[in-house]
Amino acid sequence: MENNCRFVVNAVGKGGETYHTQCKDKKELQKWILENQDRISRNDINVTDKKKNPLLKLISFNK
Repeated sequence: MENNCRFVVNAVGKGGETYHTQCKDKKELQKWILENQDRISRNDINVTDKKKNPLLKLISFNK
């Protein structure tokens, strides 16, 4: 079985809930965030790009 998901999203909800989802592309990712923006805390969203170049992962800076 092939996994076609590119983005992995981990988020914390306003009530302490934990959300984990996978999205195929950036459009689907933005749609999920817009649909759930009232339930999730904007500061506690972690999006991982599974197809990002490994060398860029080493030098990328996160807030």
